[in-house]
Amino acid sequence: MTFRSPTRRLLRRRDLGGLLLAPLVPAALAAPSSRVHGVIIGVQGWSFRDRGLDAAIRATLDAGLSYFELGFNHVEPAGLSREALREWRVKTPLSEFHRIRQKFQNAGIVITGYSYPFRKDYTEEEFARGFEITRALGADVLTTSTNLSLVPRLSPLAEKYKVKVGLHNHSRIVADEFATPDDFIRAMTGSSPLIGVNLDAGHFTAAGFDPLAFLTQHHRRIYSIHLKDRRKNQGPDCPFGEGDTPVKQILLLLKAKQYPIPGAIEWEPKTGDPVVAVRRCAEYCRKVLS
Repeated sequence: MTFRSPTRRLLRRRDLGGLLLAPLVPAALAAPSSRVHGVIIGVQGWSFRDRGLDAAIRATLDAGLSYFELGFNHVEPAGLSREALREWRVKTPLSEFHRIRQKFQNAGIVITGYSYPFRKDYTEEEFARGFEITRALGADVLTTSTNLSLVPRLSPLAEKYKVKVGLHNHSRIVADEFATPDDFIRAMTGSSPLIGVNLDAGHFTAAGFDPLAFLTQHHRRIYSIHLKDRRKNQGPDCPFGEGDTPVKQILLLLKAKQYPIPGAIEWEPKTGDPVVAVRRCAEYCRKVLS
């Protein structure tokens, strides 16, 4: 897309290992802050997984949000072999991630964290690279879907890079993955205080647990929250206010206590327009907090 207004700046296109960086979203189009009465309301990039990075930035603005938890799916090139992806991760200059950071800054959007999965077959360089990329993006929180058994490898890196690690939960209860309160507690016990939680409130509810109670008890080690509304017993995702997740109560607790924990709306359903869905979720949050 070419912007013809003389007040709008363009960024020269670059090929980032097959990932084309399109023009920056003009600062003139930046949304007002979506921090509502002290509560940070943003979006998790997975909500806009159907489009590229620049379109996701535009979608964030269209949804009226100014905070974004950036995921690897909007950063790493798709379709690479395992070896090619490993090479891309460790050899891509950090300046390329500075460029991505600048794109968000020009749009008036704050990157609240970087979502990077850690797997058992990752090399030490790939482990370190997740932290290096997070810092290059200007964030100090790395959220990750990973294994409980890998936490001892993450803890010293969190200390080295001074990056908070938010361990992400899913609703499936599987050995060596995160789903239950005990999984999180085991991971945090004896680890760096920078090892904490990326609490997915919807998945926690669907798995049969209470995210409000967990937030109340462990807020000091919760570094981000994925806001979604799901029904209990592995039930489906719902528009905010229609499921069993205590989204309203979570928002009100964040407001009352002024916990500095970003809330990222994550829209998972595959049908409908995600921009419309995220905008409605954001409007729900504003209404509750007002």
